[in-house]
Amino acid sequence: MQSTLGEFQETASQEAFALQNSKLLKISLNQITIQAKLGSMVAYQGDVKFEHAGAGGMSRFIKKAVTGEGTQLMKAAGTGELFLADTAQDIHLIKLENDQITCNGANVLAFDAGIDWDIKKVEGGFAGAMAGGLYNMALAGTGWVAIISDGPPVLLNTGDAPTFCDPNAAITWSSGVQTQIKTDANLKTLIGKGSGETIQMGFVGAGWVLVQPSEGRIAGPTAGSSGSGGGGLLGNLGG
Repeated sequence: MQSTLGEFQETASQEAFALQNSKLLKISLNQITIQAKLGSMVAYQGDVKFEHAGAGGMSRFIKKAVTGEGTQLMKAAGTGELFLADTAQDIHLIKLENDQITCNGANVLAFDAGIDWDIKKVEGGFAGAMAGGLYNMALAGTGWVAIISDGPPVLLNTGDAPTFCDPNAAITWSSGVQTQIKTDANLKTLIGKGSGETIQMGFVGAGWVLVQPSEGRIAGPTAGSSGSGGGGLLGNLGG
């Protein structure tokens, strides 16, 4: 049989997390347990077991319930190759080395056994109180983190100038960056004639923020679903 399917052969990599392509993540399991977005499995080969991850403790359970932040997670363990994706979105890999990043929970696809997570509030004083507070997932430790973006993102250096983003477009940022909530509330806003960009996230300090060209997709049912999800390796990112 002749075909053009050869270009889609399974990729070979020595790393546990690797991009099969820009929208498909390959994880090589070797008796390790990873956590991934619930319903993101599209295929696997070998002996892989799945279970609901839960919140990982009462403190995080309460935070998720109160804030609505975080994504529904599953655990995958065993041996073989696991392929993950989410609605053909672009996938990006970050390797932490005893470091931390903060992510919009909806943009977290998977992370490996050496990574712990928690939910943290964006500081913002009175402006933050007006906005009701914003919450994100903090991922810390050593290992791989896979995140997704709705289209090709831009990586902004926050050390060059104060940086402001739509809260749903800023999908992840480095540990050295200070965040705050900015509100452009005025009389026009109160009477419905504002710009529509009333709430913004500010980033200050040495580091970076990754911004997707979208305010995010409307979340659909995840349990039992299988998306196809999405690409690029973020290399040499300073914290």
